[in-house]
Amino acid sequence: MPQLITTAEQLFFNSIDDLSSMPLPTDVLMVRPLHYSVDYVINPHMANQVGKVDTTEAHKEWKMVRSLFDRIGLNVRIIEDQDGLPDMVFCANQSLPYINEEDHRHVFMSIMHAEQRKKEVPYFEQWYRQNGHEIHYLDERKIENFEGCGDAIWHSGRRLLWGGYGHRSSLDAYQTISDTFNVPVITLELADETFYHLDTCFCVLDEHTALIYPEAFTEHGLELIHAVFNRVIEAAEYEAEELFACNACCPDGRNVIIQQGCTDVNKKLQDAGFSVHEVSTSEFLKSGGSVFCMKMLLW
Repeated sequence: MPQLITTAEQLFFNSIDDLSSMPLPTDVLMVRPLHYSVDYVINPHMANQVGKVDTTEAHKEWKMVRSLFDRIGLNVRIIEDQDGLPDMVFCANQSLPYINEEDHRHVFMSIMHAEQRKKEVPYFEQWYRQNGHEIHYLDERKIENFEGCGDAIWHSGRRLLWGGYGHRSSLDAYQTISDTFNVPVITLELADETFYHLDTCFCVLDEHTALIYPEAFTEHGLELIHAVFNRVIEAAEYEAEELFACNACCPDGRNVIIQQGCTDVNKKLQDAGFSVHEVSTSEFLKSGGSVFCMKMLLW
């Protein structure tokens, strides 16, 4: 069976139910935003935002996101951020964790695209070592970049990975990940630099439902998404681009934590049976991130 899937014709399963199950995450890792700010521009959302973060408000928003994960029932674990690494709070990017069928915990460390963020990775590697994960690395001589769960998103409850590429992660990275974890990877090329990570335009809600911004994908990518998910909820341009609607997080297949004000998307989510928890992440939007970027789901 093909482990790296780039077109709908390569799908080897008739239904997502044909794939091996994987436990839902039990823990969430977050990084305190004590040193968070916009000090440089490495994505379109950061333009004109340098020096404009209200740090007091950012900390309030972060604590509210943390409290929502706690309310949903996840075990919140904390890493302290570091001076000089203002984007470390976006802890979806530095790694890709995995739990295998023997319940052994593994993690691939990222190769960050921007030079400003490369020094973040060792702090996460140290945390994973201290918490019993087997560490894996990509070959930097062959693979230019890979930004963890910003682009690599696990299908809810299944051993299937969705892999975005084109802006922050290299397509070649997914072959190594697929071979190491022995899981299929469906690759999605990102077509718009405004949606620079997969998690800005694609949110897995449960096994059969995804939330997407369709204009961020190629025709092949949209075919793959619609071939696998029975229900695809679409976000309109304003809510996707300005409010990061698709950067929501649904860790348990029921509860969706999302930036406040996504009126149209929230109605669609509620009509589909999801519980919606709105939260302000306005200070983090200045850096091009929201709820999904601010956490790492773990087992």
